[in-house]
Amino acid sequence: MAETIETRPFLPFLPKNTTVMMMGTFPPTSEKRSMEFHYPNFQNDMWRVYGLVFFDDKEHFRKGEEKAFDADKIKAFLSEVGIASCPTVLKAIREKGNASDAFLKVVEPVPLAEVLDQIPDCKHIGTTGGKATEILLSLLPEKVKLPKTGETIPFVFNGRELTLTRLPSTSRAYPLSLAKKAEAYKNFFKACGLKTK
Repeated sequence: MAETIETRPFLPFLPKNTTVMMMGTFPPTSEKRSMEFHYPNFQNDMWRVYGLVFFDDKEHFRKGEEKAFDADKIKAFLSEVGIASCPTVLKAIREKGNASDAFLKVVEPVPLAEVLDQIPDCKHIGTTGGKATEILLSLLPEKVKLPKTGETIPFVFNGRELTLTRLPSTSRAYPLSLAKKAEAYKNFFKACGLKTK
């Protein structure tokens, strides 16, 4: 049976005023999505983390009583504060048919130069987990040591000085409480100069 190569289902979300870009790996399969936007799985805690960090409310981005997130509300917020979202993977094969990074075979990574050209004021990148960090580092011209979770390192890409922070994964499979994940993200966003709760 031939392996299916999938292309990421959502375009990078790149507000013109972006100063911070979040980079994960690859969205889940369509049946696991509660909306057509980044981190669409209702079981993933990304938007609960954002709710806690910026509004002190984990349900802030939930769509009413539905088991879904509100994509329009999320986009409006990200546009207002200048946060971009872009997967590190453009094309991949799901070796087990799920969203697990452990079984994700990268066919083509993100065209990083092309993405960064569209957000000239971006200074900080946050990677959401180990695999996303490894993929991003593989795109850099010079070899950079993999940072620990919570660590920030400077790097240069196409003559541009940026920082990379490796953040904990917001997947429920990652063994860290929601409160601890939110704390890590809050520290990151504060260090990037964004106003948090």
